[in-house]
Amino acid sequence: MFLKRRVRHKDGKDHIYYSVCESLRIHKGRTVQRQILHLGELNTRQEQSWQHTIDVINEDDGQLLQRRLFADREGTAPCAGDVIEVRLSTLRVRQPRRFGDCWAATHLWRQLGLDAFWQEKLGSERGGVPWAKVLELLCVNRLLDPRSELYVHEKWFPQTAMDILLDCDQSVADISRLYRCLDHLADHKQALEQHLAAKWKDLFGADFDIVLYDLTSTYFEGKAQAVPKARRGYSRDHRPDCKQLVIALVVTADGFPLTYEIFNGNTIDVTTLQHIVQTVETKHGRARRVWVFDRGINSEANLEWLRQRGACYLVGTPKSQLGAFEQKLTEGDWLRAAPEVEVKLCPADNDLYVLCRSQGRIQKEQAMRRRAIKALIRDLIKLRNLIAKGKLKNAKTIDRRIAHLEERHRPCWRFLNHCACENGRLQWQWDKAKWQASVNRDGAYLLRAHWPGCSNDPAQLWQTYVQLTEAEAAFRTLKSDIKVRPIWHQLEARVEAHIMIAFLGYAMHVCLKKLAVPKAPSLTPWQILQHLRKIVMVDVEFETRDGRTLILPRITIPEQEQAALLLQLGWTLPQQPPPRIRGNHLPGSN
Repeated sequence: MFLKRRVRHKDGKDHIYYSVCESLRIHKGRTVQRQILHLGELNTRQEQSWQHTIDVINEDDGQLLQRRLFADREGTAPCAGDVIEVRLSTLRVRQPRRFGDCWAATHLWRQLGLDAFWQEKLGSERGGVPWAKVLELLCVNRLLDPRSELYVHEKWFPQTAMDILLDCDQSVADISRLYRCLDHLADHKQALEQHLAAKWKDLFGADFDIVLYDLTSTYFEGKAQAVPKARRGYSRDHRPDCKQLVIALVVTADGFPLTYEIFNGNTIDVTTLQHIVQTVETKHGRARRVWVFDRGINSEANLEWLRQRGACYLVGTPKSQLGAFEQKLTEGDWLRAAPEVEVKLCPADNDLYVLCRSQGRIQKEQAMRRRAIKALIRDLIKLRNLIAKGKLKNAKTIDRRIAHLEERHRPCWRFLNHCACENGRLQWQWDKAKWQASVNRDGAYLLRAHWPGCSNDPAQLWQTYVQLTEAEAAFRTLKSDIKVRPIWHQLEARVEAHIMIAFLGYAMHVCLKKLAVPKAPSLTPWQILQHLRKIVMVDVEFETRDGRTLILPRITIPEQEQAALLLQLGWTLPQQPPPRIRGNHLPGSN
């Protein structure tokens, strides 16, 4: 084995690369060279400090010969203090650890200017390691592999190259430091949101004319007695046994997060709108915005309050209001807004109503109703057979069984005019009018708008409302990928910091998503990070002739897929880290 030198002329300069190679005899008279490990580029300073010799085995007679480390040079190693000799036979590759995805996350962190922002906010706080770097470690973990602070300390940090990327030792992941970092974050929430809003404008030209608003909940593991907002309420996570918080999120039409608020766990959605509107107007000005939200926040009092403030809105309405537009559902003057979506404008007194109908939704609702009706009929027939065979004779027992079926099949029970046991036989009758009305409403839903600039374009109103899926997607990402739930912290400040870190992780997720749209639109942020995760860092070790160990931290060469991805994103991997020398007498050395 030997070290091979390769020179590449680029940007008017010569770049020198070295790799560990070996000669393989293919057949008599032909020998090829195979690259074992790429060592990267060596600049002039590194080359001067790496002039030393290596031991190689002469394949002909098995004798040990002294040869130069750089195979393209002749002569012997000079006698100098910065020259060492290594034994190539002691080559070891150790400690493979994650690098590519961690480096991409830190790159996004700096692209959003969060390193400078948190250094300014937390730089004056006392600590052996800068709190800004501890926070960066937590946010990178929240984006890539969200777990607890204990997991970061014990398992995740040693498996990554975050010590190189943060230029810190393992003290940055000390368990007490990770927890104490959370105590410094809550006071900077408003400044953080204003900073991110400015970044969305600078990087992507985002505008805040249309904002999407939605709510979700996240639950606690534990009693959370020291968290005043932890209450029991309607759980979207199907955990009514746990205390919870309600989280409100405001995003732009393109999905850029603007602000979030934390409410008591028993807060009703409809009561949060006025607080959120005033919060956004305080931070971003009282402009004539269009507020888009779902029917859970819709109420006549809220809509009247928005109209008095001169704000526009586009909201969903309860399906029960479709009954007022029963006749228009059967008329044919529909406007095609999408390949499978039709819309119709229905003027009213103060607002506009937009009637929408989707073919995909029609098929879905029909399939759901057929499945529910079949289950109801199956249970009715089963009960009728039991009565016919004489296994159920008591009238009260039969009435209880019928009531039980009504409770189980409540959505479909409304289609029954009559269901009772008469003359020892269970009989029922269907309400065909209700059935036909339900069929007419299949795939239809109603929007309500107060938007003077868009009054005559129902297609645009529908397309704007569809963008509410960006807020729903944000919650899916926060809860499933960023894993804001469950909350294990039991102190109020740390609970708020936990949600802020999840918010920052989502901000990096959105930044990567928007950067990839024009370059790699078919890839999701998670697919990009999974590709880059294949780039790892290893330690290449040689034993020296004087008993020490030469350690070369090396980033592996990207494969074709990763190289193409980095090229599309316009990202360049950092230079190889400098070598280290370790004495074998030090603790932990071999």
